Amino acid sequence: MAKKELDRREFIKKTSQVAAAAAVFSSGAASGKVAANKETNLTAKLPMRVLGKTGLELPILGYGGAALPKRWGNPLSTDDRIKLVRYAFDRGVRYFDTAGNYMESERIMGAGLKDIRNSVCLVTKVETTDAKKVRKAVERSLQELQTDYLDVIQIHGTPGLEQMSVRQAMKVHAELVKLRDEGMARFIGFSAHSYFDKALALISSGGFDLCMLSYGYIPRGYNQVFSARMTELRNSCVAKAHESDMGIVAMKVMGAGMFGAWSSQLAPGFDRQRLRRLPAAAISYLLQDKRVHLLNIGMRLPEEVDANIETITADPAYTLESQALLAEFSALALASDAARALRVD
Repeated sequence: MAKKELDRREFIKKTSQVAAAAAVFSSGAASGKVAANKETNLTAKLPMRVLGKTGLELPILGYGGAALPKRWGNPLSTDDRIKLVRYAFDRGVRYFDTAGNYMESERIMGAGLKDIRNSVCLVTKVETTDAKKVRKAVERSLQELQTDYLDVIQIHGTPGLEQMSVRQAMKVHAELVKLRDEGMARFIGFSAHSYFDKALALISSGGFDLCMLSYGYIPRGYNQVFSARMTELRNSCVAKAHESDMGIVAMKVMGAGMFGAWSSQLAPGFDRQRLRRLPAAAISYLLQDKRVHLLNIGMRLPEEVDANIETITADPAYTLESQALLAEFSALALASDAARALRVD
């Protein structure tokens, strides 16, 4: 092919990417407090996917705010964690996820994003099982995040959906609809670590714009390993959400740290060079599923942000070597004492 033709195609590709980036936040805004001029400028060449019927086109890597609390293992000072959030933005991340029960996470994320608020998709969750307390919980989150609206408000998996019946969850949902209609949120979703029978009912209700599901190579959620039945229900959730054009966000991509921070402890003696390849292999496993729009990954250090961006921009193939590495390590990790302490759902 002639060089001129290649240059022309590259020009079209780049201009299309710029146009898409500028329009990321232009659709779906509520009529209340949501800014009318939401836009973004990407500095990293992260691949983009449209988050289902929300219409938001976002880089596929999201920032998981559960990686920010000190109590959950983040070694950085408060100032450095604020800088970490901003660093993720500077590298091209645009989806920032947190929750009311992630301790200082909302406060840190709010400080890191306050002056660029309208250039990000900001997500938090409500944990209350009492519909009467939803408004107060959301107002508290808005204050911590230093914003007057959310791009997405979700019913948290646990505490939250796990502790509720589907009927209770839909009462919470009804309160979130009121807040959305007032302009306090743009879209409504939920998260699920397991209990995918309930999650499937919520998806089937047609009342949610997106869902965040535990979906990674290792079949585990917050503190449980999936049974064969629960794994099948999870797969049904992904299929039904895709059929319903819902946004699908994958969490627990790293097996809740099993492929990352805790890998050497779970498989003592495992070759260290191969351990370092685990995160990339885990990401490549998810990237092959085009139904998944976004990977929400907790990143405790700038180096982890860089590594994940490098992996995703390289668009790694899910090779036989990656499959063998994940299978070998997972067998050892799931047989470890730490994994045996997890309950099976």
